[in-house]
Amino acid sequence: MKTISLERTVARVSGIACLVVAGVAIAQTTPSDKPLRMLVPLAAGSTVDAVARALAPGFGRVTGHPVVVENLVGAGGIPGTAQIVKAPKDGLTLGMVSSNHVINPGIYKTVPYDTLKDITPIAVLATVPLVLVVNAALPVKTVKELLDYAKSHPGSLNYGSAGNGSTLHLAGELLVSETAIDMKHVPYRGTGPLITDLIGGQVQLAFVSVSQVTPQVKAGALRALAVSTTSRSAALPEVPTLAEAGVPKYSFDAWIALVGPSGLPKAIVDADAAAMRTALASPEAQNAITGQGLMQLDIGPDAAPAFFQSELVKHQKLVKQSGAKLD
Repeated sequence: MKTISLERTVARVSGIACLVVAGVAIAQTTPSDKPLRMLVPLAAGSTVDAVARALAPGFGRVTGHPVVVENLVGAGGIPGTAQIVKAPKDGLTLGMVSSNHVINPGIYKTVPYDTLKDITPIAVLATVPLVLVVNAALPVKTVKELLDYAKSHPGSLNYGSAGNGSTLHLAGELLVSETAIDMKHVPYRGTGPLITDLIGGQVQLAFVSVSQVTPQVKAGALRALAVSTTSRSAALPEVPTLAEAGVPKYSFDAWIALVGPSGLPKAIVDADAAAMRTALASPEAQNAITGQGLMQLDIGPDAAPAFFQSELVKHQKLVKQSGAKLD
């Protein structure tokens, strides 16, 4: 997974030249007088929604189509994604999806589309680093101390998540799998109540997005032991990765990607990928990415399908291990 800095992004985009090329390519393949719908199968105010709305103005300027962001909420994003896969193949309806896209097939009884075959991956835009935090009263300051404590107190630790089958749940399951420790999972209805109980000591540890707990970590209410990604987070540069902290094979993150319906013409896919790369270099997009604690990625249309395939395999293994099921 390749991360890039703003400076490298700007240099690679080549400014005005990319604007012209991408704009001409899309104008040749889609009607120029219609808006482009950006469907977000998650709630307004979510991380994915914030990124979509920050990217929309720049993406619209490049493509020549005003972008309208629409939130289609429910069932882990399945109803909204169903609208994306049914959309016309003219490039005027795209979607911004998250890791839930590759988690849902394992936890829901019915998903009315094929996770891989019914979409066209265009670009993987950003990853959401998670941080392993513990209640400040727990007598551990490092990952090694946490693992030693868990092994000497089997079954005594409770780790919280934002719900069964959530990315936070699966991040915890991967830690259990990689270290063979015995912990109990406690699902919550969202990260708000999870963080409250984590501070209060009702659960002892959890994986949470970096942006959501950085203030509590800096205030001393929670202790950060490690981040889930292969690179450290700029928001918590002193916190090691789990691989650095003694779990060498550990790597887990949530991510955000731009997709379209299956069969989207290559000219549109390539033009959208170029337009999105330009939009990512805008101040609005960079502020949204850094403000949400995200790390920008550089995975385009050639590599995105393989990325989706590998992520599906990884997440389905974790879902099966967790036993998570939803109606």
